[in-house]
Amino acid sequence: MNRARLRQLHSALVPFMVLPLLLTLTTGMAFQWAVASDRANDFLWLLELHRGKFGQINLDFIYPILNGLGLLTLILTGIMMGLQSRGRPRKAVQKD
Repeated sequence: MNRARLRQLHSALVPFMVLPLLLTLTTGMAFQWAVASDRANDFLWLLELHRGKFGQINLDFIYPILNGLGLLTLILTGIMMGLQSRGRPRKAVQKD
């Protein structure tokens, strides 16, 4: 895949993945803190959000799959862009 297409794919996916990944990250960490402080039963609602249950909207089957595929795509495109930029010499900046 060429460099421009990788950037387009990566840039197009980021706005859709930021919120779900931040939600997964924060709810997972907060629930672990609740477990560590022996208050897990008080914060089970965090676990439901973490798994994709948003009130009446229950995405607990597809949410982790989409989250994982999106994150994997971002990682792979980021790595590929990084490897492509390493192989190319940088242009010298001209000073006036």
